[in-house]
Amino acid sequence: MPPGEGKGWSKGRTAKDDPRIARAAAAHRGKQYVPRVPPEQDRRRASSPVDTTWRPTLAYAIGLMATDGCVADGDHISFPSADRELVELFAACLGKRNAISEYRTETGGTAYRIQFGDVAFCRWLAGIGITGRKSLSIGAITVPAEQLLPLARGLLDGDGSIINKRARADTHGRKDYYWEYLQTKFVCASRPHLEWLKAGLKNSLGVDGLIITRSARNGKNACYTLRYGKRDSHILLSALYRDPHAPRLTRKWTVWQRYLDRHPDIRATTN
Repeated sequence: MPPGEGKGWSKGRTAKDDPRIARAAAAHRGKQYVPRVPPEQDRRRASSPVDTTWRPTLAYAIGLMATDGCVADGDHISFPSADRELVELFAACLGKRNAISEYRTETGGTAYRIQFGDVAFCRWLAGIGITGRKSLSIGAITVPAEQLLPLARGLLDGDGSIINKRARADTHGRKDYYWEYLQTKFVCASRPHLEWLKAGLKNSLGVDGLIITRSARNGKNACYTLRYGKRDSHILLSALYRDPHAPRLTRKWTVWQRYLDRHPDIRATTN
């Protein structure tokens, strides 16, 4: 190989001291770069900085981030979930087109993940109360009052649940009478976070939940559940799902929708 033609030969050189670089620069002077693929398909544009202007879709993504997301090394975001739909919602709400990867979990299941770097977004998250290793330490999230409900819907889709069960009641021979209950739950390893959420939802909707503690055992940390009963769930879920076009995890919303189909009077009294 001729001298100066190996890998990295141009390192430290400029057009002033190397004629080959000068010729290459002259050949490109005045030319305009034209992308070979449309912007919407260009993966190199996928990591544009997140727009942190508060809006319902951002608030929903922040709710997801507060539950399942991870801030790594202060400059990277990772969002994993067993629900591919949830990862897609997270990406769409933040305007991200990064590839979603599939991987095997420690238990042998399948999960999905999106990752991207955004130093400014990570710093902004820290400013509103979401930092690295937040699981045990997260508290209040600094969110505008009008964006609390979209954020709460993200918290519900991330680490919450809607439970609706029906069972035949013991009524001395009647076979057509069913007992039914409905509960909405938010789960977190940090009690201060749930206390903040409980106070915010009470102030916004008048609902009053109960925080239940599951003590630490088998080497695991204590866990807390903010639980709402049937009547409060009517109010809460009606508010969270009022906008039919708002982002939501289908399988959880379906539980509420099927409940409404059986109890159409609830829709009329909560709207």
